[in-house]
Amino acid sequence: MQLAHFRHSDGVSLGLRVGDELIDVTAAGGPATLDAVLAEGDGAIEALRAYENSTDSRVMFDEVEEWLPPILNPSKALAIGLNYHDHASESEQEVPDYPVVFTRYPSSWVGHQQPLIQPKVSKIFDFEGELVVVIGKGGRAISTENALDHVAGYSVFNEGSIRDYQFRTHQWGIGKNFDKCGSFGPFFVSADELPPGASGLQLKTVLNGKLMQDANTRDMVFDVVTLVATLSEVMALSAGDIIISGTPSGVGVARKPPVFMQPGDVCEVSIEGIGILSNAVESEV
Repeated sequence: MQLAHFRHSDGVSLGLRVGDELIDVTAAGGPATLDAVLAEGDGAIEALRAYENSTDSRVMFDEVEEWLPPILNPSKALAIGLNYHDHASESEQEVPDYPVVFTRYPSSWVGHQQPLIQPKVSKIFDFEGELVVVIGKGGRAISTENALDHVAGYSVFNEGSIRDYQFRTHQWGIGKNFDKCGSFGPFFVSADELPPGASGLQLKTVLNGKLMQDANTRDMVFDVVTLVATLSEVMALSAGDIIISGTPSGVGVARKPPVFMQPGDVCEVSIEGIGILSNAVESEV
């Protein structure tokens, strides 16, 4: 099942994808957000299949006024650094033996087709295509055997990074949380539509039509099972939490010469079976 949030004249709706259309689940009397669905617990996502044959309140993709992130208010957004072997190598750092974890905040990302904002204070604005893991069932001290039972599905992230601010400190969060520097979406794809742990999916980042990143999710240093189990050793994960699972090689800062996003650019991140996240770049006003 593929779900998305979108805005229209009546407000925000939860859409169920059928081909190139969204069934407006909210207008049909269903829940308003995926966040609310996940909070209901087991069976709530599956119950949305009841709307698949609805003939009312259908919206074509090109009629969507504004795409919103597939999770609107996660209680935690945990990002993972250096989680592909080749990216650690291009960054001239050792492959970590424990996940490198930092946080992002919802103010730092936008939805599909919304502009990424290059801040006034920096032009060193990098792209990072990443797989998002969406927690469906909360828990603490989750075992590796049960980890995937806690995953509701997956999405796509462009972790726009302001590199000079990121490297001003050994804690990277300051360079990852400029307002609207990243993007998330457009679709949430339920775990049953993808291979276990979303492994074996091709991930690509294209900047202005040029392929910049081309990797496979099977090459993560710490796979989805390990990330869920490890993070839950520290904190209780909650339904709707997201794990932004790391980027592969090909980022702009590691290129010779470096390549950074500029106003007027268009950056697309695609993950096989999940979709394409596309954003133009604009300057901060």
